[in-house]
Amino acid sequence: MELLTKELIKELLAAEHSPSLSLYMPMKKHRSESPQNIIRFNNLLKEMEESLRQKYSADEVREFINPIKDLSNDNTIWNKGFAGLAAFSAKGLFKVVGLNQAVEELVIVADSFHTKPLRKLSQSLDHYHVLGLSLHDFILFEGNRDSLTEIELSDDMPRTITEALGDKITDKNLTFGTYGGIGGGSTPMYHGHGDKNEETEKDSERYFRMVAQAVHDHYSKPSGWPLILVALPEHHNLFNKVNKNPLLLSNTISIDPSSISKDKLVDMAWDIMEPEYNQRLDSLIDRFEQASADGKGSDDYREVAKAAVEGRVDTLIIEADRIIPIKITDYVSGETKKKDLTNPKVDDLLDDMGELVIKMGGEVMVMPKNKMPSDTGLAAIYRY
Repeated sequence: MELLTKELIKELLAAEHSPSLSLYMPMKKHRSESPQNIIRFNNLLKEMEESLRQKYSADEVREFINPIKDLSNDNTIWNKGFAGLAAFSAKGLFKVVGLNQAVEELVIVADSFHTKPLRKLSQSLDHYHVLGLSLHDFILFEGNRDSLTEIELSDDMPRTITEALGDKITDKNLTFGTYGGIGGGSTPMYHGHGDKNEETEKDSERYFRMVAQAVHDHYSKPSGWPLILVALPEHHNLFNKVNKNPLLLSNTISIDPSSISKDKLVDMAWDIMEPEYNQRLDSLIDRFEQASADGKGSDDYREVAKAAVEGRVDTLIIEADRIIPIKITDYVSGETKKKDLTNPKVDDLLDDMGELVIKMGGEVMVMPKNKMPSDTGLAAIYRY
């Protein structure tokens, strides 16, 4: 299983194999519902086979589809409790991504991987991380305006102070207890004895530094998402002292993360994120409108396609959940042609355009329909 990161998207974009198979599906989270997920998955495989048969022989279809087909027997995937699944297969490359948010059912067979749903998750402006931190452990969430999903930390990433500091912890002045946290279960809790406050504070500082670095390296940096800290007021200064993560927002939630429900935390986190989100949206829209007025922007897909193949697009704004069955037929002139999306050689114009802009060093942002500065499904800001 792969984490959704910018590096993963770049790897998928760099692959140039035909056919490239892309599959997306929402998933039921409870283990008892795994059979329903597998049925849905197998139905999508049938759609993929039908698309492949338009172009390839039966033997070739089996060769292309077998790596994805084998996933139906992999219980580690179906029992993880993901909200969505994405799978990609081409000659010499196979990737499976567990998603913490649901995606629409989609199967596309084309010359390149269909990455727009991944970009929607990674590049939408309403996404963020929440770090619930105490002196003794932490919990990390992936969030948007509607929900928070706890992130399953990698096995090599220490979660508690005892895992992080090991035998270097000043444990001779501590006793052990537990308390309930947001994620359920119990959490280690320590009580100091004697005049050991200075040593305990040093332990806490070292632990906070390790948490800050791990969250930055494994989650903030790969995603580029803002980070919201949830901790008791007296812990904020210490964390800020050791934090070097530029994505940490200055507005925080001053509460013990174990004392609040996840539903309440969603509301409190979005209260902080919403002004940031609106400011980023407004700034991007203003940039496009000014660029368009100056002749350095367009929402005409023909003009944008030409600018994209010439490497002139600095920022491309694309509409979430929209598919335009048009193909770029000439990557020199930028010529386009309307096609049937069920054709195995045809992808979505917005996806192809996004791939091209990223490959040319530009930036792609995904916006909801009601926030788009145009009704064509895209808006481009040119470098020149």
